[in-house]
Amino acid sequence: MAASLAIEKHREGAEVHRGHAECREKLLEVLKELCLPPGLHPLEDIEEFGYNRATGFFWVVQKKNREHTFKRIKQQAWYASEMTAFVERRRVKKITGIKAKQLLLWLSVTDMYIDDPASGKITFKTATGFSVSFPVSAFELE
Repeated sequence: MAASLAIEKHREGAEVHRGHAECREKLLEVLKELCLPPGLHPLEDIEEFGYNRATGFFWVVQKKNREHTFKRIKQQAWYASEMTAFVERRRVKKITGIKAKQLLLWLSVTDMYIDDPASGKITFKTATGFSVSFPVSAFELE
């Protein structure tokens, strides 16, 4: 209960967009502004996107849970109908609602970051401490 109250506090003062076309456009703008690749989210059936610039909190609500395969790296991801995170330049942290498949297990992704833009790599970290890096180019729009 306390966690949900803390999240609601971050929603106060946020810019909120509704409808797939508007949400897709605004989400892409924010990813570009933060120097993050535009294909991090499958961008299908988005109903709501919110972003609180003061706290860095953002959320995405889509019609249903969705599995997505990043074809360039053959990596499967699962997106809940609602995802939340805190964002800053080249970093997404405290993520909820995203999992990645490693071997036969679905692991919750907690952080994504680009430490060195010159490397061309983005790193994904799970709740178990496991991390893996991929080329940023794998997360361009398909």
